[in-house]
Amino acid sequence: MGSIMNGDLNNTASERMRAEITADPAYRDLSLAIPPAQDESNIRRLYRPFLIEGDAHEDWVAQLELSTVLKMVDLQLLRNGGDRLKVLVLHGSMRKRSYSRLLAYEASRILFRLGCDVRMYDPAGLPVKDDEQHSHPKVQELRDLSKWSDGHIWISPEQHGNLTAVFKNQIDWIPLSTGSVRPTQGRTLAIAQVSGGSQSFNTVNSLRILGRWMRMFAIPNQSSIPMAYKQFTEAEEGNRLISSGNRDRLVDCMEEFVKYTIVMRPHFNLFGDRYSEREEERAKKEKKAREESVQIAEM
Repeated sequence: MGSIMNGDLNNTASERMRAEITADPAYRDLSLAIPPAQDESNIRRLYRPFLIEGDAHEDWVAQLELSTVLKMVDLQLLRNGGDRLKVLVLHGSMRKRSYSRLLAYEASRILFRLGCDVRMYDPAGLPVKDDEQHSHPKVQELRDLSKWSDGHIWISPEQHGNLTAVFKNQIDWIPLSTGSVRPTQGRTLAIAQVSGGSQSFNTVNSLRILGRWMRMFAIPNQSSIPMAYKQFTEAEEGNRLISSGNRDRLVDCMEEFVKYTIVMRPHFNLFGDRYSEREEERAKKEKKAREESVQIAEM
């Protein structure tokens, strides 16, 4: 009996034709990082702990083939006199050897090479969320950084099957709304997690839900690093992410994040324009006008 042909099970015939993107060799080894002489010393000291001393050209991040996205940043932003993409990076652990912080360092190094103004927030000293400490310096710092940013990178460990209290506390301090507008509305978001055990996606799934609730645009890709204690070199070797498919996926996420943010940032105000909010504002104005008319009539 002959074999039965199942045909195109994956329906590949319906796939949209994609043009092949050719890497521009002029961008092969380029770095668009902010030069030290042009960087604010205070910002560099407070928010860029990921920077590497010495010759960064030998580092694995400098050797990544990222020609297409580098060209996008150069032609669509920098050469037109546009602002660099402003990226806030949050991590979810205060351990001395925190794997979420180490992964945040690596993500930040990639973004920095791609020309982003990257700032990492240190959660140490941030009080537990309450309704009284809104003026606390660490709370104001976090809120100011979020307001400043074009997009966020969220990286949390997985603990008890989900994101950590350290990470969630940071999100809880970012206001959900100011009036009818959510302060993070329209920003892009990339998410990643580290796990002590086998592969899991619980935390990135929760981060994605959080991002949607904050009306952020989470990129489709995500990174999950299993058995993180095996994925980094020792301290004397720089605490660096070891070459693997996991590292490649992190690069994918940062590359994709920058592409999406370049495309979406010019339309930031458009994404914040919603029918329901316009109607709410219209109703408020009409109510105010009626009240003022009554006051005038009673005079």
